[in-house]
Amino acid sequence: MNAMSALVLVLALLVVQVPSAMAGTAEDDIRMRLDQWTRDFNAGKSGVICELLSKDLKYDFRGYPERDYQDVCDRLHRSLNDASRRYAYGLDIREVIVEGDLVVVRLSWTLTVRLPNGQTVTSVEPGMDVLRKDADGQWKIVRYIAYEAPGRVAGGDE
Repeated sequence: MNAMSALVLVLALLVVQVPSAMAGTAEDDIRMRLDQWTRDFNAGKSGVICELLSKDLKYDFRGYPERDYQDVCDRLHRSLNDASRRYAYGLDIREVIVEGDLVVVRLSWTLTVRLPNGQTVTSVEPGMDVLRKDADGQWKIVRYIAYEAPGRVAGGDE
């Protein structure tokens, strides 16, 4: 094998590996952003809680009206500002699929609410987040589809 053939082979291998490396970087970035959101929510950081959401957000949960960015942000702020209850999320990412400028994350959120009487109520919300890079270069959730989990605790408005 001459030097030119070796160079062509190396360049070909690099071209093949670039999309794979980019996908890994996007997946890592998204996992980090979802994890950071969970930590911020659990720490009560209401000033940054909507930064993961796109202004184009649409949220669907079976049996409830579709919600948008403002609806979801208002609910998040109300939850964090409710001194009578303590809200905490747990995150279980099951799969991240990177396809160009869109990413689908199959995940499950577990919400635990400590009520004023000390009782805790837990609900599990499996779903899918669809993310797209926003104008600021950050991955943001544009669609969130939640499913009703078996044994889900009923009550309240979604």
